[in-house]
Order: sequence, then structure tokens, then C-alpha cells
Amino acid sequence: MLSRHSDPIAAIATAPGRGAVGIVRVSGKGLDALVQALCGRALRPREATYLPFRDTAGQAIDQGLALYFPAPHSYTGEDVLELQAHGGPVVLQLLLARCLAAAATADAATGRPVLAGLRLAQPGEFTERAFLNDKIDLAQAEAIADLIDASTEAAARSASRSLAGAFSDEIHRLRDALVHLRMLVEATLDFPEEEIDFLRKADAYGQLAALQATLAEVMRRTRQGALLREGIKVVIAGQPNAGKSSLLNALAGAELAIVTPIAGTTRDKVQQTIQIEGVPLHVIDTAGLRESEDEVERIGIERAWQEIAAADAVLFLHDLTRADAPEYIAADSMIAAALGQKLPDHVPVVDVWNKSDRAGGGPAAPQEPAAGGHASVRLSARTGDGLDTLRRVLLDIAGWQSAPEGIYTARARHVEALQAVDAHLMEAAAQLQAQGPALDLLAEELRLAQQALNAITGEFTSDDLLGVIFSSFCIGK
Repeated sequence: MLSRHSDPIAAIATAPGRGAVGIVRVSGKGLDALVQALCGRALRPREATYLPFRDTAGQAIDQGLALYFPAPHSYTGEDVLELQAHGGPVVLQLLLARCLAAAATADAATGRPVLAGLRLAQPGEFTERAFLNDKIDLAQAEAIADLIDASTEAAARSASRSLAGAFSDEIHRLRDALVHLRMLVEATLDFPEEEIDFLRKADAYGQLAALQATLAEVMRRTRQGALLREGIKVVIAGQPNAGKSSLLNALAGAELAIVTPIAGTTRDKVQQTIQIEGVPLHVIDTAGLRESEDEVERIGIERAWQEIAAADAVLFLHDLTRADAPEYIAADSMIAAALGQKLPDHVPVVDVWNKSDRAGGGPAAPQEPAAGGHASVRLSARTGDGLDTLRRVLLDIAGWQSAPEGIYTARARHVEALQAVDAHLMEAAAQLQAQGPALDLLAEELRLAQQALNAITGEFTSDDLLGVIFSSFCIGK
């Protein structure tokens, strides 16, 4: 690890802005002298002490609570000092500056700085220290950021379960079963004349099959957890005046986009995150797709196609009141053809037939995919009829199942790692079933599977990955 991990660090640990209480946090080795310099006295471990916080001239900056957590019984695993003051930004900046100044002051007894090298913390560095000092594993560290960033109640609860170790426990159980299987396989490499019988008697194939079945369940739950964290990007597309902005407003339950009878009202994207059963959906309203001489509208249309190309799902909106007009049909056909060319095969398109209240006939349940392979929903964005059906279709597209008990949050990298484990176990199963299995190849596939599992919890990882993960945290956490 880099040498910077041994530096003492300090930062404001509460969100920017005004608040009732703000916290300045210091973490490092041997904070006793700094505690004495800042507080004028020693502090009893893990006991809040009310006292004045004074500047270098002895004037009170504020009065508040000081808490001292000696290592290893702290968040980071190092000595930690927390100063809790009133939450004004100036007060907290003064306290932080006081910490840095006190650390650089020469100790009267030794002549050396009170706390040499104290510096401002980088984003996520307190949590990174907790990981490096084995207070939490990498999956739990990521869960802290997920809990802070949770946009729905379901996402917050699942992040809390991951932080408590639910996801890590699943990974550890998989790893333990995999290590046992590796032990059996690698033991046979020392007794080549008995390898087949040895593995058969130990039911190596049965153990591998059970491991794959457990992995499949963990992968299912992990995909659900990743969906709760990431959500999906849904783009509303179609001709002008089909009701795209009205549909966004209806889904969001608020007047976010301007709605007028004038074609081309929407010139740029309007985005809103909504939740359906706790799943975040990032819904984007785009400019109406058509040929235009207006430069601003053309730019909006170009941006619409860019959003469509990056979508996880597209709602292709049709206007039922114009559905029989030849010009409208021709334009819809051109848009459909363009969608087919620009979208990857795995991105679903839902045909949404809007304005059912004006076209006659009530909303219907989604039809079976038509010749184009698209689901179809009939609704009215104005009255709300059919919106529940559309919400259900969107959840199906996202792959959401009714929220299982005990779901934990997960990230795309976790899903990818488990997919790698699955691929290696499939190769291992093929080797084990083959006539005259190559045990060295079988052992290697199992080793690679374990390596992919270890990357999830950070038992095998790189400094580059740590840098990416912790740089996304806020400063002070």
C-alpha cells in the first residue's frame, strides 16, 4: 500500500452547509498529544466530554462535545478524535484549521511536532482506512457509500443489510465450499494413479453441482440488489405532440416538463428519477423526432438520439388520435426503423399508445410481443388510465421480482465477478465430466473462480480498484 496510508488525516465529516451539529474528525496513530493540545486535558475513551474548543490564542471558537476512540476500537481501526460543534461552515473550518495548526506546533517536552504529517483527508479515506485495517471488507465499504446515496427506502434497507455483512457472508460461504473442492482436486495431483476413484468417492461432481446451484441463487439476489442501487435508464421517444412530456409528468406525479399543443415544445432532455416498488427508474423525456429546419430543435433531436442509444429501455410513444393518418404512420415507421438500427438487440422497446381517453376504448393490458417483438401498452397520460400497466411492464423489463426478504445491495462489479465465477465453474464441470479429466486445468479453473470471489470482498484486489471505489465517497467519510 502507498505510504500515504500511514499519514494522520483530518476532515469535516458532515455535509457542506449549515446544520445544527457539525463534526471534525481526525484519524491516525498516537493522538494523545493532539487531544491534550486541542482539549486542554486527556479524554476518557468513548465518553463524550463537553468543553470549549479554543484557538491558538486561547479564545473559544465554540463549545461542544469531544470524543476519543483509541485504536483498534474505532471506525478506522486507528486512534480517532471527533469534535462535535455547531454546524456552521465557518465554525467547522476554524476547528479544522485549529487541528492542523495544533498538530504542527512543537511539543513542549520533546520539541517535535505534536502530530507530524497531519493532512486533509482525501474522499473516502476514513473508510479506506477501515478497510485496510480489517474493520470492514470491500463489499461493506461500498455499502456505506450506497447507504448514503440510496434514493429509495428499499435501496437504503438493502445497503444496510450489506453493511451488516449479509452479502459478504454469502460470498464467504461460496468461497469456503470452493476451497474445500479445490483441496480435493489438488490432493489428487499427488496421487495420479488414484485420481478418478478418489474424486468419485468424494463426490466432487456433486459438490461442484451444489456449489453452482448456490451460486445461481446468490447471482439472482445480487442482480436484484444491483438493480435497487443502479436502476435503469428509460427514454421516452416518439413524434412531436405524442404526449411524451405528459407521460413523464404522469409517471413522476409532478409538472416537470412543459406541455403545450405546439409541436417541438421540448427542445432538450428533461430527466427525473422515479421509483416503482423501490426500484429507481431514470426517466428521460426527449425532443420529438422529426425533420426540422430549426437549428435549436435539430440539436435537441440529435441529443434525443444520443439518449436513446444509451438507454436500458425505450418507450416508443404513439398518438392514438393520429394513428390512422398516412403521414403519421409513415413517420412512425421511419422512427421504428431507426430504432432498430441504433439500438442493441438486448434493449427492449415498448410501444405505448397514448391518448386512449380521446381515441375511444379503455386501456388494455400489455399484448404479447407483436411481429416487431415489442410489448404494447394502451394508456392515457392525461387521466392516468393504464399507467399501472406500464409500471408493471417497466419492472418486468428491469428484471425485478417481488422484493425478496433479506435482499442486499450490490454493484455492477459484483455481478460481473459472479458471472466470472459461474463461467469458471462451468469449465470446471466440463473438465470433471470429461473422459480422463485434465486435473491441472480443473484445479486452475477452481483457482480462478476463487480469485474472482475474493475480489468482491477485497481479499484479492488492486490499488487501482481501491482508488476508483473510494474516490467516489464524500470527503470526511
